[in-house]
Amino acid sequence: TLPNSLILGNVTRNYSRAVHGQGYIITTSVTIGYDTPWRQVHAMLLEAAQRTGGVLTEPAPQVFQTALSDFYPEYRLVCQAVPSEPSPRAQVMNALHANIQDVFNEYGVQIMSPHYLGDPGQPKWVPKDKWCPPPARQDG
Repeated sequence: TLPNSLILGNVTRNYSRAVHGQGYIITTSVTIGYDTPWRQVHAMLLEAAQRTGGVLTEPAPQVFQTALSDFYPEYRLVCQAVPSEPSPRAQVMNALHANIQDVFNEYGVQIMSPHYLGDPGQPKWVPKDKWCPPPARQDG
């Protein structure tokens, strides 16, 4: 059991409540600079989830943009994992984080949250013709 003071004084998440069928929810967030197209970030996070053992394909993992901060947007990957897999939650999260790093490295996208140091020589924006670099799809 959990003491009331612990529940009232902290954020409590029930990762099993929102699931469809058996399993539990896993989430992770990354912040990527505005110079990386959001469609590409979504596609890479979904690819990382697909590579992770224990993450279900149905319901499909989803990516949400949860904040548009001064220097970067924040992306949250939400997946459902299945308890029948022998891996505990920490191992699934570890594998997911490793796969996120691998996928971003494979596509040459840095996982970093740039902070303002000065105006760059070139504007930091993504032209429309570069909105969907691999693995992003045009309709995404």
